[in-house]
Formats: sequence, structure tokens, C-alpha cells
Amino acid sequence: MKKALFILCTLMMALPLLAQEEYSDIRKGNKAFEKGNFSDAEVSYRRALQKNPNSFPALYNLGNALYRQEKYEDAQKAYIRASTQANKKGDEQKLAKAYHNLGNSFFVMRQFDKAIDAYKKSLRLNPSDNETRYNLVKAMQQQKQQQQEQQPQQQPQEQQQDQNQMNEQTAEQLLQALEQDEQENQEKAQKVQSKQKDLEKDW
Repeated sequence: MKKALFILCTLMMALPLLAQEEYSDIRKGNKAFEKGNFSDAEVSYRRALQKNPNSFPALYNLGNALYRQEKYEDAQKAYIRASTQANKKGDEQKLAKAYHNLGNSFFVMRQFDKAIDAYKKSLRLNPSDNETRYNLVKAMQQQKQQQQEQQPQQQPQEQQQDQNQMNEQTAEQLLQALEQDEQENQEKAQKVQSKQKDLEKDW
């Protein structure tokens, strides 16, 4: 189980192939990241992005730093931007890494459908990646379990709706029965009155 969690949480780090103008900030960010100072790493990566907003390493590593701080929604945004840059340059290796980590960020937020989609995209680009394949299987298992957990919650709601519908039908039937009884009673009363009139005439 520990191994599974370790594999799932592993982030694929970008190679330090950096443009010169943002190189210094990304290098500082990488050093801070390696020491576990993820907030400092985030600051450095954001500085690099001020110099080059389209820097894949800065966007990708920013996503990793945010992920480690459990800022998963912000991490997703960074990975999506990184994947856009990798896609523009046709770099399938970097794109596969971005999708892998994007899948991880969806997984921890229990958005398993999105995690599955991201892992599949990563595997299409890098079919030999066993780590992504393993995470895909885990996401599919978790999605199935999540659906099973939601079903018992839906059933009582459906039963309640059926019960309400039955109550409405029963009430309507009772009203109809009462109306029919009342009509029959009125008819009987009219017949009695009619007989009484007939008897009076005979007298």
C-alpha cells in the first residue's frame, strides 16, 4: 500500500533545459524544491515566469511546487499551461510528463474521471511509462468505488420520490372514493325522498 501511494504521489521533474533569461530563477527554485522549501521554490518559479510567461520548465516546476503545498487547483492550472507550451513545441516527452502530473492533481482531489483522461493522454504519448499505467488503473478502481458509494445515496432518494408519488396517488384515490361515496349517498337520499313523495301522493 505504501508503495502504491509512493508511486501515485511521485512527480516527474522537468529536465533543466532552461532559457538563459529565466535560468537563474528556475535554478534557485529547483534548489529550494530539493530542500523541501516548496513555498520558496514557488516564488522563484513565479519570478522566472515574469521574465518568460511561456517557459515550460517554470510552469511545470511551479505546478510541482504547488502540488507539494497541496494547492492542487493552482497546480492543475500550472500543468495545463505547461502542457499547452509543450504541445506548441511538439515535445511529446514533456507533454506526457505534464499530463501525468495533472492526473495526479486530479486524483488527490478525487476527480477520477479527469485523472483517468489525463493519464490516458500521457500514455498515448509515452506507452512504455509503467508509473502512469499503474496510476491509471488505480484511478479507474477508485472511480468504480466512488460510483458504488454514491449508488446507495441515490436509491433512498429514488425510493422517497416513489413514496411521494404513491402518497399522491393514494390521496387522489381516496378523494375519488369519497366523492363517489358522497355521490352515491346523495343518489340514495334522492331516492328516499322520491319514495316519500310517492307515498304521500298515495295517501
